[in-house]
Amino acid sequence: GARRRASARRKRARASRGRRRAIMAPGDAEDAAKALEQVSIGGDGEGGGDAAKANPVHEASGMTLDARLELALTIAEECIQPDELRKLLEKKPTPVCYDGFEPSGRMHIAQGVMKALNVNKLTKIGCHFKFWVADWFALMNNKMGGDLKKIQKVGKYMVEVWKAIGMDLDHVEFVWSSEEINKKADEYWPLVLDIARKNKLARILRCSQIMGRSESDELAASQIFYPCMQCADIFFLKADICQLGMDQRKVNMLAREYCDDIKRKNKPIILSHHMLMGLKQGQEKMSKSDPDSAIFMEDSEQEVNTKIKKAYCPEKEITGNPCMEYIKYVIIPWSNKFELKRKEENGGDKTYETYDELEADYVSGAVHPGDLKPSLAAMLNEILQPVRDHFKNNAEAKALLAQIKQYKVTK
Repeated sequence: GARRRASARRKRARASRGRRRAIMAPGDAEDAAKALEQVSIGGDGEGGGDAAKANPVHEASGMTLDARLELALTIAEECIQPDELRKLLEKKPTPVCYDGFEPSGRMHIAQGVMKALNVNKLTKIGCHFKFWVADWFALMNNKMGGDLKKIQKVGKYMVEVWKAIGMDLDHVEFVWSSEEINKKADEYWPLVLDIARKNKLARILRCSQIMGRSESDELAASQIFYPCMQCADIFFLKADICQLGMDQRKVNMLAREYCDDIKRKNKPIILSHHMLMGLKQGQEKMSKSDPDSAIFMEDSEQEVNTKIKKAYCPEKEITGNPCMEYIKYVIIPWSNKFELKRKEENGGDKTYETYDELEADYVSGAVHPGDLKPSLAAMLNEILQPVRDHFKNNAEAKALLAQIKQYKVTK
């Protein structure tokens, strides 16, 4: 009996020590977090085996978990949530990313070059990218005058542009909403209706920004239904990551809120990219209905030169300066440098490998808009030349572009 009582006392003591270890003081928690961070980033020193477990190499990409996460986050102006993204990359060999686009006119440089950059980064880290070609959505939003055949032609043109610019199409899938919804109507519409049922009208109206509208606009009934459908798309396409612009944030958040409603643990991760401003003063974003507000993917060399020459570019100012934005988000990410060409008396040529270095010189006045603009135009023309060549030399693409240019763009 005494031995049994002694044994029970020893068990209670061990359990008590275990509980004390589990409930760490704040200082202990911080130390543990630092230790974990070092293990994740650590290399070949002591504890290398633990480091390898915490930062495994992805078989398909050959990249470590840290490197994959870091590259994915270079896309994001905002990520909700980075810890969820890390866990996803660790657990799922081929995560599914999604972006949806309305075929609504010619493609501007943000949708062309920036999108190709983002897609290629995500496919490089082992993701599969689904483009939701939202032809029905463009119809609902009255794009191309509500003509579905024109909308579908524009969709084909956009695929041609991405092909020409060098998007990694081996890991990209284009899914046409009109075809897919009709094929799986029994799966799609109950989901849309459930999202609609679980949300108040005011919450849905707050999402109207996703269509380029505002809450105060007089909306058609189809446009009120649009956010419920876009939210459903995320689940319908089995997307793990929503990789859209910051202007689509509200409906992506609606999808995460819907997960709370249905008690779903794995929420879609939001990886929102920056919205490139328009070329004119005060234009927060580019507009397809204003050709001078943006560089379009098959603009001629002369058109690019003229648009950049006219573009707003205040001396020594960065805020609201579209020319500096183009360099930050298009030129340097694509070319890994910015080549400033100028006369010797103005300081001579200089190559910038980082945007911060250029910004410092621009703010100080060492770089003048008169030199910056022609250098920017030259580098944009270099990037766009393969697209021009494709639409000039490929008969099908050439005919497609000729048709698109005749279409009237409607808001």
